Amino acid sequence: MIENWQRGFVLHRRAYSETSLLVDVFTEDTGRLSLLAKGARARRSAWKSVLQPFTPLLLRWSGKSGLKILTKAEPAAITLPLQQIALYSGFYINELICRVLEQETAQPQLFQDYLRCLTELAGTPLAVEPVLRRFEFQLLQSLGYGVDFLHCAGSGQPIDENMTYRYREEQGFMASLIKDNLTFYGRDLLAFEQRRFDDSTVLQAAKRFTRLALKPYLGSKPLKSRELFSQHILHLK
Repeated sequence: MIENWQRGFVLHRRAYSETSLLVDVFTEDTGRLSLLAKGARARRSAWKSVLQPFTPLLLRWSGKSGLKILTKAEPAAITLPLQQIALYSGFYINELICRVLEQETAQPQLFQDYLRCLTELAGTPLAVEPVLRRFEFQLLQSLGYGVDFLHCAGSGQPIDENMTYRYREEQGFMASLIKDNLTFYGRDLLAFEQRRFDDSTVLQAAKRFTRLALKPYLGSKPLKSRELFSQHILHLK
């Protein structure tokens, strides 16, 4: 049983029986876990408005194994004001965490990165791409993804900004003259290391890289948040 309050966020929620919710949360000290919120769908439940994505929460739950039971949930601050593209970006980040993080594995640094990501999305609602790329790189790091962006995986030589390198899963970047979807310029890799995504070309390369790197963790099942985002863009057109 959890004796102390934990800071956390709702990642996803779905109906469970006639009156309850099954809630996926991301907490500072326990990581990702699923909680049963009994009676949360009932007409007079105080949890209806509390258990919402992007609201900083204080949480308590009980249970030593299997499905834990939510016992307390209180807002720690107001809901972060995500709108339009920033809102869909927030759903994307939530889905990533649900898909790739193991249950009940503490990720205190990633929790801080997640909070920073949401805060930046709320503050810069249109310039979401650099924010998303930074979080994706932090997520990969938390998964133990140890690609070296500073040295060639084949020779160990420092990355040359003017050369091209081909990405090989679980190995890194090898100097190559082949140019395809797996090829990156050295200047892109050096920018990746510093998390500098202010250049549009680097930003596009970073998006291509994170999709390649996250694919083994995500599998072949498409992300629902990407589909929703695509529909939103089409609607705006």
